[in-house]
Amino acid sequence: MLKGKFDIGQVVKHRLFPFRGVVFDVDPEFNNSEEWWLAIPEETRPSKDQPYYHLFAENEETTYIAYVSEQNLQIDDNSEPITHPDVMEVFDEFRNGRYVLRDQKPN
Repeated sequence: MLKGKFDIGQVVKHRLFPFRGVVFDVDPEFNNSEEWWLAIPEETRPSKDQPYYHLFAENEETTYIAYVSEQNLQIDDNSEPITHPDVMEVFDEFRNGRYVLRDQKPN
């Protein structure tokens, strides 16, 4: 199993497209539909055998959930927090440039 380069709570940005986000889950390898993967233009389609990251993402116009291959992410050096409305449902606070997971207390 592959170990991801990025951790949950880390703020990243897309290598090709103008959006950034916070990692909230990691798949060790591609775990989405074949239709989703084939919808990516062939010349930019990433391989499936690498970690894929679930992000609370934002661009200049909107917030959304993104699913991005490791090869297309890099560390975001912008020190501003992410404005996605779901961030605080998963994370407690933004500290030292990353998000801290909420305590996972049993019900």
